[in-house]
This record gives sequence, C-alpha cells and structure tokens, in this order.
Amino acid sequence: MANTAQARKRARQAVKQNIHNSSLRSELRTAIKKVIKAIEAGDKAIAQTVYRESISTVDSIADKKIIHKNKAARHKSRLSAAIKAMA
Repeated sequence: MANTAQARKRARQAVKQNIHNSSLRSELRTAIKKVIKAIEAGDKAIAQTVYRESISTVDSIADKKIIHKNKAARHKSRLSAAIKAMA
C-alpha cells in the first residue's frame, strides 16, 4: 500500500487511467475486427469503407500512446494488404 499522500493519489489516478486505456484498447480491437469481418464477407467495397472508418480510430489511439505508432502502422498495413488481395 502507498505510504505517502502523493503515492496514494498516484495509485488512485492509475486505476482511473487504466480503466480509460482499457476501453480505448477495446475500441481498437473492435475496429480491427469489423474490418476483418468485412473482408471475410467478401465485399471489397464495404471492406474499404469500414477500413477507412477504422483507420481514424487506430490513428487516434496511437496518438494517445495507448499502442505504439509502429503497431498501428502494422495493423493498417496488414488490413490494407488483405483488402487489396480480395478478388
């Protein structure tokens, strides 16, 4: 347990921040899953539309440093490649 008032406050803040960051990470995963689902459905036009919507989510979460910018770039690249590979 934290001994000083400062440490207690940081512990309280850490809990709140962890909840906030967890919800953002969940939002990221949901956005990625939407694109994957659209790709599996087989409609390239819908997949591209969903991809464009999801990119802003991925970028904003990377900007907030919830995930590393290179991880965001990797997700975007792989999803883009999967859409381009569609028939």
